[in-house]
Amino acid sequence: MANKTLFSSLKALLPRADARNEAGGRAYTLTPKHQLAQLAATGCFNGTYYGEAEDQLAPLIALAGQVGDNAFLAKLAVYSRERAFMKDMPAALLLMLSTRDRDLFRRVFDRVVDNGRVLRTLFQMVRSGQFGRKGLSYALQRAFQRWLNKASVGTLLSASIGNDPSLRDVLRMARPTPTDDARRALFGWLTDRPVDKWAPATLADLPAEVAALVAYRVAETEVEQIRALGDAPLRWDLLADAARGPYVWKAMARRMGPQALRMNLNTLLRHDVLADAEMVDYVAARIADPDEVRRSRQFPYQYLAAYLNAESALPARIKDALCAAAELACGNVPSLPGPVVIGLDVSGSMSSAITGRRGRGATSKMRCVDVAALFAAAILRRNPGSVIVPFDTTAHKAEVRADDTILSLAERLAKYGGGGTDCSLPLAEANGTLRSQPFAGCVLVSDMEAWVRVGQNGSTPVMTQWQAFVKNQARLHAADFAGPKLVCINLQPNAATQAPERSDILNIGGFSDAVFNVVAAFLGDDAERFVREVEAIQL
Repeated sequence: MANKTLFSSLKALLPRADARNEAGGRAYTLTPKHQLAQLAATGCFNGTYYGEAEDQLAPLIALAGQVGDNAFLAKLAVYSRERAFMKDMPAALLLMLSTRDRDLFRRVFDRVVDNGRVLRTLFQMVRSGQFGRKGLSYALQRAFQRWLNKASVGTLLSASIGNDPSLRDVLRMARPTPTDDARRALFGWLTDRPVDKWAPATLADLPAEVAALVAYRVAETEVEQIRALGDAPLRWDLLADAARGPYVWKAMARRMGPQALRMNLNTLLRHDVLADAEMVDYVAARIADPDEVRRSRQFPYQYLAAYLNAESALPARIKDALCAAAELACGNVPSLPGPVVIGLDVSGSMSSAITGRRGRGATSKMRCVDVAALFAAAILRRNPGSVIVPFDTTAHKAEVRADDTILSLAERLAKYGGGGTDCSLPLAEANGTLRSQPFAGCVLVSDMEAWVRVGQNGSTPVMTQWQAFVKNQARLHAADFAGPKLVCINLQPNAATQAPERSDILNIGGFSDAVFNVVAAFLGDDAERFVREVEAIQL
């Protein structure tokens, strides 16, 4: 008799689902390490369509407890900050590491806490008591003191922007010992202490940047303000609340980095900065500069946010620059072995904010569907012949135009749908209408909350259709075809997926372009997957 395992029926090869997702549909459980990596790459400690902020904190602590590998925890904190560009999750992982391995904690602290905002976030988490004691442990206090003494004057001034907690709160609890009178005076000024309490430091010991900032804030005219600033390397957001007019705003615009320019285009427009053709050229050139785009570590979707929210009076030159920058930010999108089916989830749950609900006025306007549409458009751009299938409970026909930019296509794709979720529809479309077209595989971009159908033999519908897809594609390709691959890109912090990890299936979480590095390795038959990408981090 032939090998019954090898030659068993297609139905028998379908793995049985072993979990339920948050929508109640059948799903497959990810390993604890994979769940933790998924959470670290997508979680923002805010409410999602199917859950509240608290629903991320408890699983994070529980999963970290299950994963006894402290080196992995350290690497994941670094990956979450440096590759996934997250802010809150890496701080939380670092805080847990501080009680588990002080040596690893010290080694990765500066890589995770790479600016004042992350420092204040970490301090807020400590003070909340959600991770144990409310005060600073010895290891944490020493780390805070070291950071505060090593940080440049500009970094500390930037860290002073914002409250609850403020940098003053951090300084008062960390109690760093100043290394010299200049630092003693700076700490005194940042904490609003009377000058006589700075002794032996005096006002004369304040760094030049602080003196320039004080002079700027008390100046009464635009000319006096610009003169007070001189060449002092001060961030624009330290100056905005006291700016006297458009000339000062133009000077501030030249102090902005590409990300600040992108985020404040409408503000610059209102302050008449963009009425100057020279400033329009300058702003457009900075936004679309390839080196600046890569160095600023911006999410590709952030250019889409600026593009969608731009006021109608914004110069076309700058809108074109946003499109060019988005193309650059998606530069890690891999060229695949052949055309693929791109499943774009446009269901109702995808209308939730990509970074979750943060309360009135603070929630991002960018939805999961906007990010998914951008990813789909970027993959299509690099892989001609691919087919985008927007889906909810119906497979929609995507309109793709020859003159589309990534942003214009993404904007149009995000307008489909709004119903329930059936992640199997793109594969069903490939097995039906597109049955005679060869594909190298399928990429699903979704929150993976499918619930509409059930699969055969206790599997998910995705796996039922995937097995049929594999069989059909083998018929269409040459004999040396290694077989198609399925990539599931999950945009939300979920513990389950629609297809289990195996040699032909990859599950990856996140919404930075680091996702594409992992996808490219997988499609190139590299053994490195999502968890192994984290484990490859050098400490």
